[in-house]
Amino acid sequence: MTTDAPADQDQTSGTPMRLRRRADFVRASKTGARFSARLFTVQMVRQPDDGAGKDAAPAAPPRFGFTVTRKVAGAVGRNRIRRRLKEALRVSGASGAREGRDYVFVARRGTLTAPFNDIISQMAEGFARLEERGAGARRKQKDRLPAP
Repeated sequence: MTTDAPADQDQTSGTPMRLRRRADFVRASKTGARFSARLFTVQMVRQPDDGAGKDAAPAAPPRFGFTVTRKVAGAVGRNRIRRRLKEALRVSGASGAREGRDYVFVARRGTLTAPFNDIISQMAEGFARLEERGAGARRKQKDRLPAP
């Protein structure tokens, strides 16, 4: 266990909602806005509309997904990185994340050994930067020739 985790966790708001379907991860990757930090990249995309229109209920809470590739570490290291990112998100209360958005964190190797407070501060910076860039702005799609 690391001893650099914050002691006071009274401000937590429970476990954040998670992305579970591959389609949600792909949608964030293809059309979402990105912010690259030293420890990870954050991708953000608006949650899909359910077609209910303006009379629908308020926006859904933000959802979060975590990707750690085999290039980053072995199975034990990948699981530890994922647990550290989840805990940092839980402890920070997902501060700065907007309702109606999906966020995907793509971890880098440094996340395994970085101080816990650095992970939290880079998450907050990522949320703020994505908000500055026009929350949910779509990335331009490259023009590609159809496959033969």
